[in-house]
Amino acid sequence: MKATEWSDTICKTNGIHIHYTRTGGKKPPLILLHGLMTNGLCWTDLARAFENDYDVIMPDARGHGESSTPDFGYRYGDHANDVVGLIKALNLSPPVLLGHSMGGMTATVVASQNPGLLGGLILADPTFLSPKVQREVRDSDVADRHRQVLNMPLEEVIAEARGRQPNRTSQTLELFARARLQTSMAAFDVLTPPNPDYQQLVKTINVPTLLVFGDKGVVSPIVAEELQHLNPKIQIAQIPEAGHALHMDQPERFANSVKSFLRSMDTI
Repeated sequence: MKATEWSDTICKTNGIHIHYTRTGGKKPPLILLHGLMTNGLCWTDLARAFENDYDVIMPDARGHGESSTPDFGYRYGDHANDVVGLIKALNLSPPVLLGHSMGGMTATVVASQNPGLLGGLILADPTFLSPKVQREVRDSDVADRHRQVLNMPLEEVIAEARGRQPNRTSQTLELFARARLQTSMAAFDVLTPPNPDYQQLVKTINVPTLLVFGDKGVVSPIVAEELQHLNPKIQIAQIPEAGHALHMDQPERFANSVKSFLRSMDTI
C-alpha cells in the first residue's frame, strides 16, 4: 500500500522507540501527526500528493502502530516530547508540522514550547475542546468500544468500517482497520482531562500557521476566528461537506488547502 521506495525506520527517543515511515529525498521536511486510533501510514494518500516536493515523515505516536507502548506517559506533553525528539534525532531543518485531531493538539504544544524548532504549522481540526466536552469524551464509551474492537478479526473491523464509510476505498479501509487494531488501550490516557489550554498555547506560536476545519467537526468558525484574533500568524480555511476526518472526507480539498498554505510560505 505504501510506495516501495519509502523507508520504514525506528527512532530511539525519550526512552522508547518511535516508528516512522519516510518518503525521503533532499527536500523540505513535512511531518504528519495522526489522531487517536490511527497511525502514520493512515497519511499514505496525502504523502503521495506531497512526496515530489517534500520529505514526508509519518511517525506512529506512542501506543500506536509499531511504536513502543510504555506503561504510562500518554499526555499531550509526552507526545510533544516524542515529536521534538524525532526532529532532533533526524537532524531536520525546521520542518512544517501537520497534525490532525490528537496530532493537532500535539503539534500545537510542540510549536508553543519550542520556538525556532518549526518552519510552519498546520492544524487539522485539532482537539481544541472545552473542559465540559473533555469530560464528556472521557466519560463516553469510546475506550470500551475500542476494547471490544481489539478482540475482533481484521476482516470484521474492515467490514464494520465499510458500513460506516462506504465511499472509502478498500485500501484505505484496511489501512485504518490495521491501525485501529495496533492502538493500545493505554493510548486512551490522552483523553484524561485537563487538556492543555489551547488558547494560551496559540497565543505563543511564532511560525506561520494554518487552522483547517470542516463544517461538522470539533473546531467551529467562531472558535477559528477567536484564535485568529489571538494570533495574527494564523490563517484559517474551512472545508465544506467535511466532518472531523476532513482529510478523508474531502481529500482533494484538504490537500489543496495545505498546498496553498505551503506556497504562501515559499517553501517549494
